[in-house]
Amino acid sequence: MKYFNRYTQTIEEESVPGEGCLRFLYHTKLGFCFLHLFFKRAWISKLAGWWMNQTRSKKKIPVFIKKYNIDVDCFEKKLEDYSHFNDFFYRKFKEGERPIDPNPDQVCFPAEGRHLGFQMIEDMQKFFVKGKSFGLKALLNEEYLSQRYQGGTCVISRLAPTDYHRFHFPCDCIPRKIQLINGFLFSVNPIALKRSFRILNENKRWLTELETEKFGTVTMIEVGACCVGSVQETFMEQIPVKKGDEKGYFLFGGSTVITLFEYGKVVLSRDLLDCTKRGLELYAHVKDVMGFKK
Repeated sequence: MKYFNRYTQTIEEESVPGEGCLRFLYHTKLGFCFLHLFFKRAWISKLAGWWMNQTRSKKKIPVFIKKYNIDVDCFEKKLEDYSHFNDFFYRKFKEGERPIDPNPDQVCFPAEGRHLGFQMIEDMQKFFVKGKSFGLKALLNEEYLSQRYQGGTCVISRLAPTDYHRFHFPCDCIPRKIQLINGFLFSVNPIALKRSFRILNENKRWLTELETEKFGTVTMIEVGACCVGSVQETFMEQIPVKKGDEKGYFLFGGSTVITLFEYGKVVLSRDLLDCTKRGLELYAHVKDVMGFKK
């Protein structure tokens, strides 16, 4: 569970909430039975979400902050102002805390967390477990979309439970209608993905096409996960938005945002590509530079 930090220029180790449970569920035969019988089901996530919306769950906030060393000074609310754990979980940054480069020829990371970047989508086959197939058609649930992104570019942004859980537009665009693709709610932690990255094709997800002037048609996919049965979209369909504007937020749990670009539209940042080739995720802030117009 190591990643490269863009800002400290060092390899760091991630502290994973519930790591022992994840290893049991995804890497033992008995755990795998429990996973398929119970933990991938929506009702488990709904129950967890219900509890995290209760006032009593507020008691978990200071414990969580201390255990995972979260800097609360950069957020909009004071600690005592959160009404329950979910309120803290999808907390907002203070105004100006995550500045954005105004260069219109750059795209920014849509989420804060650990990222993998593939200049060619086909390169994903080399990164993940051999013998497993990653199908664009299965991910997108549409033949015409899978054809559009053949040879294109993909960024996978993973949000750990300790991260900021709002996601933003990577460039100026007009967002089209949201498409909900129902599915299971497996964990998207690397502990789970190492067993099968087809989880990304099987989980519940929200897909939005973005019409842009400089980058063609970009597609954003928010992937639900265990304890993340809900996504709240906060934008207006068909209304133009600016790079870095908020698109929505995840409720309790870690999750993933996938960003797809058509062939020849963008060149990903060198450190993102280099880390991915080394088998490492790159830690980078939301709104920081992700790539450039080709």
